[in-house]
Amino acid sequence: MTLPDTATHPAAADHTFQVDLRGLVDLLSHHLYSSPRVYLRELLQNAVDALTARHGIEPDAPADAFAIRMYADGAVVRVEDDGVGLTEADVHTFLATIGRSSKRAERIAEQRGDFIGQFGIGLLSCFLVADEIHVVSRSARTPDAPAVEWRGRGDGSYTIRTLPASARPRPGTTVTLTPRADAEEWTRPAKVHALAGHFGALLRHPVTFDDGAGGPGVPVNPEPAPWGRTYPTPGTRARALAAYGEEVFGFTPLDTIDLDLPAVGLKGIACVLPEAVPAGRRHGHRVHVKGMLLSEQAEEILPEWAFFVRCVVDAESLRPTASRESLYEDDTLAAVRDALAERLRAWIARAAASDPDLLTRFLQAHHLAVKSLAVHDNEIMRMLLPWLPFETTDGHTTLDAFARAHRTVLVTSSVEEFRQVAAIASAAGLGVVNGGYTYDRELVHRLPEIRPEVSVADLDPATLTAHLDPVDRETELAAAAYLALAREALAVFDCDVALRTFQPASAPALLMDSREARHERTRSQLAREQDGGLWGDILGALRQEAPRAQLILNQLNPLVRTAVAIDAPELARTSAEALYGQAALLSRRPLRPSESSLINRSFLDLLAHALRKDS
Repeated sequence: MTLPDTATHPAAADHTFQVDLRGLVDLLSHHLYSSPRVYLRELLQNAVDALTARHGIEPDAPADAFAIRMYADGAVVRVEDDGVGLTEADVHTFLATIGRSSKRAERIAEQRGDFIGQFGIGLLSCFLVADEIHVVSRSARTPDAPAVEWRGRGDGSYTIRTLPASARPRPGTTVTLTPRADAEEWTRPAKVHALAGHFGALLRHPVTFDDGAGGPGVPVNPEPAPWGRTYPTPGTRARALAAYGEEVFGFTPLDTIDLDLPAVGLKGIACVLPEAVPAGRRHGHRVHVKGMLLSEQAEEILPEWAFFVRCVVDAESLRPTASRESLYEDDTLAAVRDALAERLRAWIARAAASDPDLLTRFLQAHHLAVKSLAVHDNEIMRMLLPWLPFETTDGHTTLDAFARAHRTVLVTSSVEEFRQVAAIASAAGLGVVNGGYTYDRELVHRLPEIRPEVSVADLDPATLTAHLDPVDRETELAAAAYLALAREALAVFDCDVALRTFQPASAPALLMDSREARHERTRSQLAREQDGGLWGDILGALRQEAPRAQLILNQLNPLVRTAVAIDAPELARTSAEALYGQAALLSRRPLRPSESSLINRSFLDLLAHALRKDS
C-alpha cells in the first residue's frame, strides 16, 4: 500500500459542525416529540432532576423541603424549582451546548440512574412554543454563588450575565417563556394547569400552580399514587384502585391486579377489561418513570397475549428513549415484561382457586387470551383447560362438561368441517369439538394430559360415515340408476355419491369434503394441466391420490326418496346437482365459481320443470 506524499498532499484541516437551531427545532417538533405540549413535561422533568441532584448534596433535608412552582397568566409561563441550580460555568457547558446533559457530568455519572432525562435536548422543546428561553439560576453547590441569567433565542444566539444575589435569594432555577401567538393553545393558564396534572400527578416532590389571579398556589399532586396510600380495609383499597382505573382508562375494571416489582422499583395496577377485545389487539399502557408520565400508549411493557388488561405503572429503573415518550428496549425492560406476565398468571391462578364467579366472568370475556396463554404455559393449561368454553355438538360448553358426556372426543380441523357434520354427528351421539378456531384444536388434543380417561382424535370422514346406517339391498338396487347419473353429473367436482340413512331426517344430504382434500385435488388438476415441463414434474412429484368428496344422500328424507325414483335422466341429473349445491351451501365454505354457477343453473332448471308441469 502506498502512503500519500505529505509534501504534495498537505494535512486535512479540522472543521466544526454548524447547527441550524431553527432547523433542529423543526426536526424536534415534527419527528422527535409528538406534540408541542411536551415543553411543559420537559420543564417539569428538568426541575425534578434538579431537585434530585440537590437531595444528593443535602441528603438530610426533609422530602418536602424542596418544591416546584408553576405560574401561567396568559402572558408568560414560568417554572421555578429549589433544585441544585447552575453556576456560570455550568450554564456555558450545559445550556449552550446541544446534547450535553448535566446528568452525564462525571461528578454524578454514577448516580444518573436517579434522573429522568439524560440526553441534554429537553430545553430545546421550549422553542416549540416560544422564541426565547429566559433562565435565572443560582447554584447550591457553591456557597455564596451569584445568580446567573441565560437568554437563549431560536436563531441560535444566547447571552449570559451575572446578577446580584438579590435576583435569586435561594438556590434553584427559574425558567420563563414568553409564548408566541401561535402557541396560545398550549400556554393558556387552564391548559398549563391541566398539562401539569397530566404529566406530574404522581411526582414525589410538591408541585403547585398559580394562574396569577391572586390566590394561593393550587397543589398539582396533593396525594401519592393510589397504590401508595393507606386504606382502612382491603375492600376500601380495592374500590379505590378500581375507581382510579376507571378515571384513567374510562371503564370499570372487572378486577384490579397489584403490580409490585421491588427489584426495579416498579409499582402500579393492571385493570382487567370487562369486555372482550379483538384477538391480537394490544392496548397501550400508562407508564410513569420516577413519577413523570412517559407514555399513555406503551405496548411493550406487557407480552402480546396480555391484551385483556390495561396497566398504569410507575417505575424507577426503566429507561426512556430520547423523546421520553416510549421505553428503551433493553434487558431491564425484558425482565420487567416477564415479571409482570408472572403477576398476571398468578392472578389467574388465584381466581381459579378461590373465586370461581370471577373466573367465570373473566373467561366469558377473555377466553381467547387465556387460550393463547394456555398453549404456551403448561400450568395455566392444566389449571384452566377444563373451564374454557368451546363450540361443540352439545352447544357452547366447557371442555370439562363435554368430557363428562363423551369419553371419546373428536375434533375437526376447520370451522367449515364442523358445520358440515355437527347436526349429523350430534344425532349419531358423537362428541365433536370445533377445532377450527385459533388454539382450539391444539388445546383439545391436550385434554388427556389432565383427564387420562378421555381420548381425543381428529375427526375422520370415515369415522362419521361409519355411524351412518346403510340402506337395505333392495333400496340400494332401486336407486342404482339414479346414483349412477348423480355420480356422472358431479364428476366434475371429484365427488362420489352414496345413499345412507341418518338423523335428522330433515337433512337431505351431507357433503363430506375437507379443505386438505380440496387443495390436493386442485394440485392434481394443476399437474394435469401442466403435463410435462419442470413445473409439471414438481407437481407430479408432490401429487398423491386425490381424495374425492362424498355427497351422502339421506334415504330418510322425503325429498331424497322422491329424487331417487325419478325416471327422466336430465331431471335426475338436475336434482343431484341441486342436492349437491344445497349441501355445499350448508357447509358455509367459500363456493367455487363453478359451484355457484351449478346452484343457479339447477335452481332455474327445476323451476322451469315445475312451471312446465303446472301448465
